[in-house]
Amino acid sequence: MPKAKTKRSAAKRFKLTANGKLKRMKANKSHILTKKTAKRKRNLRQAAMTDATNAPVMKKIMPYL
Repeated sequence: MPKAKTKRSAAKRFKLTANGKLKRMKANKSHILTKKTAKRKRNLRQAAMTDATNAPVMKKIMPYL
């Protein structure tokens, strides 16, 4: 059985927390920022946890994270 490969695109987007949850950054913060309110842009800076339904799939494609 060959070693499982990590999907590099996913490894760059997710980090594993100490509790084993996946941390991600929020989308919609890269361009077209003039029409977004300051509050909305400020909230987009915060990291978020990956949804529990998606976490098993993400962990499967990143076996060594």
